[in-house]
Amino acid sequence: MASTVVAVGLTIAAAGFAGRYVLQAMKHVEPQVKQVFQSLPKSAFSGGYYRGGFEPKMTKREAALILGVSPTANRGKIRDAHRRIMLLNHPDKGTRTAVIQILNSLKLLQETHF
Repeated sequence: MASTVVAVGLTIAAAGFAGRYVLQAMKHVEPQVKQVFQSLPKSAFSGGYYRGGFEPKMTKREAALILGVSPTANRGKIRDAHRRIMLLNHPDKGTRTAVIQILNSLKLLQETHF
């Protein structure tokens, strides 16, 4: 019984020392981790979305801004952007069908002007 108590005590002490070592090591690594996260590319959905109003008839430029692609993007990039946005706004996740129709018309507008 006494040996079990000693083993548990040593295990707790070892865990404490290991945790202290990790916390001290993290202080030295923190600036490097921040730098890595700042150098990562910003995604199209991190607050850089299109904030403009809509024209009465959608233009190719406006469709490109909403999809997050260049107005001269090729069909592959348009399809990838459309797929990414559709996965985020899938009807099974509660998105209204009007949004889906707009996204599909964006894709068609971009592809027909290619």
